[in-house]
Amino acid sequence: MRIAKVIGKVTLSRSVPEFQGAVLKLAVPMMLSDIENENTPLDDLLVVYDELGAGQDNYIALSEGGEAAQPFYPNMKPVDAYNAAILDTVDIRYRPSK
Repeated sequence: MRIAKVIGKVTLSRSVPEFQGAVLKLAVPMMLSDIENENTPLDDLLVVYDELGAGQDNYIALSEGGEAAQPFYPNMKPVDAYNAAILDTVDIRYRPSK
């Protein structure tokens, strides 16, 4: 699971029947340094299946690959990324190594 930031929405004019009524968002996975510096890189964009209603600039917990399809079991949907949670806050604390 990775942290990602929602940067937009996806609108389809045609799709497979499994996507009827689906909400798709455009998100970018975030590295620790991106979150710390409030930087939004645009080099690794993902289309995310979103049943939770994440909004623009929300941080989300993102599952990918085979795990992204698990919430739909036993039915399968052709998804590569799934919004598993909307993160209210991201608190980064360091522990100095000894």
